[in-house]
Amino acid sequence: MVDIVNLHLIAGAAALVAAAQGLPDPTRPPASVLSPAVAGSLVAAPQSSGPQLQSVLIARHPGGRHVAVIDGQTVLLGEKYKGAQLTRMTDTEVVLVNGKSRQVLKLYPTATPTK
Repeated sequence: MVDIVNLHLIAGAAALVAAAQGLPDPTRPPASVLSPAVAGSLVAAPQSSGPQLQSVLIARHPGGRHVAVIDGQTVLLGEKYKGAQLTRMTDTEVVLVNGKSRQVLKLYPTATPTK
């Protein structure tokens, strides 16, 4: 037979579990900043049809490595990425050349320059 103390412990534990399930996620953005169409889900980042430049690392010393991260793949200056050669790098963009085709990938494609 279950004594009264154990019964209270079981009931208290069940109440805590039930209360914890109703707590909101503190890291979720407030509903006021989400559009009504996506209020029940997370907002997806805009998708692009081409490769995305994610990072650029240019060595400050002569002979140092120049590295770009394109779609999660590390590419050194002069190496090929999906058939195109990485021919030029700046702090904010890289140039891929494939035959006569030239593609410029920008680190911040939607940013507008300031004067």
